[in-house]
Amino acid sequence: MKWIKSKSLRLLFVVFFFVTLILPLFNMFAAITTESIQNLLFTPVFGEVILRSVLVTATATLISILLALALSWCVSKTAMPFKNILIPALTLPMLIPSISHGMGLVILFGAKGIVTNLLHTSFNLYGFSGIVIGSVLYTFPIAFLMLMDVFKYEDDALYEAAQVMGVSKLRQFTDLTMVYLKKPLISAFFAVFTMIFTDYGVPLAVGGKYRVLSTYMYREVLGLLNFSNGAVVGIILLLPAILAFIIDFFSQDSQSGSNSIRLKIKASPLRDRCAAGFCILTAVLFNLPIIAFVVLSVVKKYPVDLSLSFDSILQTLQLGAGEYFFNAIVMSLLTALVGTAIAFTVAYFTSRGKQTFTSRCLHLISLVTVAVPGIVLGLGYVTLFSGSILYGTLMILVLVNTIHFFSSPYLMAHNALLKLNPNFEDIAMTLNIPKHRMIRDVLLPSTFSTLLEMFTYYFINGMITISAISFLSTVDNMPLSLMIPVFEGQRLFECAAFVSLIILVSNLILKALTSFVSSKWQKHLN
Repeated sequence: MKWIKSKSLRLLFVVFFFVTLILPLFNMFAAITTESIQNLLFTPVFGEVILRSVLVTATATLISILLALALSWCVSKTAMPFKNILIPALTLPMLIPSISHGMGLVILFGAKGIVTNLLHTSFNLYGFSGIVIGSVLYTFPIAFLMLMDVFKYEDDALYEAAQVMGVSKLRQFTDLTMVYLKKPLISAFFAVFTMIFTDYGVPLAVGGKYRVLSTYMYREVLGLLNFSNGAVVGIILLLPAILAFIIDFFSQDSQSGSNSIRLKIKASPLRDRCAAGFCILTAVLFNLPIIAFVVLSVVKKYPVDLSLSFDSILQTLQLGAGEYFFNAIVMSLLTALVGTAIAFTVAYFTSRGKQTFTSRCLHLISLVTVAVPGIVLGLGYVTLFSGSILYGTLMILVLVNTIHFFSSPYLMAHNALLKLNPNFEDIAMTLNIPKHRMIRDVLLPSTFSTLLEMFTYYFINGMITISAISFLSTVDNMPLSLMIPVFEGQRLFECAAFVSLIILVSNLILKALTSFVSSKWQKHLN
């Protein structure tokens, strides 16, 4: 009876993913007409848009990965000072929406930008260069965290042996470090490439007349309500994401870092100072947009009147920021609660007990969610749920965010549950302890820190997302992040800057709270 109940729950989740992931995509594909394919694929303009998208994405991805590699090496392989300050400073930009990075560049380097006025010069911001810089600001923290995490599990004993044998530092880097990082670099490259290729926030702010696929789709769907053309573009946006998933899936390293030896890094004053200086310079440059947001939020009217004033803050609140902030908090909290619960439950079925065909299907579907760009998933939801009781409600925003961000929290829970003693279920069965009590009293307390990380991930992404929800939100349930493109389009940069700061501070408070609770929990366990 218990086996039947467990099997039924697995099948229920398979149906859930079929309705919330697979069906929307098939429905989007069904919206494509022969006319839309001919109108788009066989026109020189669309070919140019694709070429521009690939070029700008490849350039920004290469820069982002190289910067992330250099800075993660500095943090992981040197004894530089201020690591505890610099790591959060380098990852701070990931707590604001992608469009905020583009808008920050406009505030700094636009025709009347802060840096432009200070240096009395002009910058060629709009177009290729602006998208590349904004995309690097947006994706660098993700690549940095990915590579820094990989460095944690590298075996330092290999370097010690190489040092004893007289192998030069350059040879150590090329023959040890780069070989070890080969597969992680491939994963990071495709992850960043997909993020930039499918993002429309940065191109919307600084793209100008340089149109890329994501902004083309945004214009077709939201501007012209042409869902058929949008579906064609959506499929093209889906291709690199699927390719990235396949390559990453088959290039997973089976090696475990559990036996790696970590040695204390020897101090080298020149190297450590140079590494610290490089990290400080990068952190300052990458956080310039955030500094600009603070300046714009407290001046009367930049650049006409720089006197201290809270008029912009009051104007933002009068335009409904308080209501939209409430929507964002409620949506993000619900997404975090629902998403964490579903991700943990699915991870339990795929990591504990007997592995069935249904469990393997659930695991594969959970991983596949990462290959679906938010803007594509959002369009799929429009074509499937339009006219239903779910359409236009807060719950559809929660649902699309839960699926959009599902893969990472699922993997957190899956890996955490795999590390626990595999015999817990057998012991519980022997002692006649119900499974729900074993989960409540053993598994949940043992993975509480992971649950907090999952909750934080969902909440932060719910606060900053503008992709999947942009096609689904209404005036009544629109979250705060979607006010940024509205204000940016109206040239109300002061208001948009303040909104970006609200989102940033909200995410920082949530991270601080969950870190505090996690540390208290660890002390309680010890």
